Amino acid sequence: MRARSIGVIPEDVEEYRDARWRREGTRQVETAIAAERFIEEVGFAACLTDSRGPGPSLYVAVCGRRDAVMPRNVQKDPEASHTWLLKDELLRRGRVYYAKLARGKTMFLAPRVIPYFYAFFGVRRADEPRRLSKAARAILHVLRKEWEMATSDLREEAGLRDRKTFNRALDELQAAMLVIPTDVLYAPKFTYIWTLAVGRFPRELRRRSSRDVALREVARCFLAGAGLTVRGELARVTGLSRPEAGRGNRALVAERYATMMAPGVYRLAADAVRTARSSELSERVEDDGHDA
Repeated sequence: MRARSIGVIPEDVEEYRDARWRREGTRQVETAIAAERFIEEVGFAACLTDSRGPGPSLYVAVCGRRDAVMPRNVQKDPEASHTWLLKDELLRRGRVYYAKLARGKTMFLAPRVIPYFYAFFGVRRADEPRRLSKAARAILHVLRKEWEMATSDLREEAGLRDRKTFNRALDELQAAMLVIPTDVLYAPKFTYIWTLAVGRFPRELRRRSSRDVALREVARCFLAGAGLTVRGELARVTGLSRPEAGRGNRALVAERYATMMAPGVYRLAADAVRTARSSELSERVEDDGHDA
């Protein structure tokens, strides 16, 4: 099939994604352990994105179907509620990274891809005065003394009376991969507990990767699960710029992991597909073992 004819994803690729992204009723995610295994398999995933958004999603994996759409009244939707509760449990377990990253994208990261995302989104301590706002540095100063704090206490200690300024600074620190939520409490009032990302993932955040290697490996991770990526898709999923996403995909072509069907359209090479399907079979056997 010529890439210029790809207005939509080809059906064989959709079926490949069904298997890899758990868009099948036989492999839908029901428990926190299954959710962690899903995130490790795909490398990174959105939380509550439905089928209208690109890339793997925990919500879609919980639904176990390709056409999952988030209803308008999410509070009464059992699948949305279950995804939210799984997210809370994943925060507490601390085995996968969760934060609002570039362009406000709330994502889960498997530990193996954390160094790659940090390579292009992370802010090193020496660069903080230049790259972080005054409000963000105030929050960071508090957390480096107290280690973890609830939202309201953190805002008070940081001296940020304006809620919008505080929330904007907290988003800034998450995007810089410096601060993450580690728990959520619902009583006596709703609040997140915040801490330093390096405290929970010290090895991953201290491991250095060049930008070129990071772009290639993030592109590899996505293509292994997607089977094919169309123009702008990798950029939309990860928050990378389109030129950088293209660099990552072209690096895969250079090592024959992918083939370029047209500018911006890359398909997993045949050998890589066979490897991915072999891995999928092993994962299915493992899932059956856990369910037994």
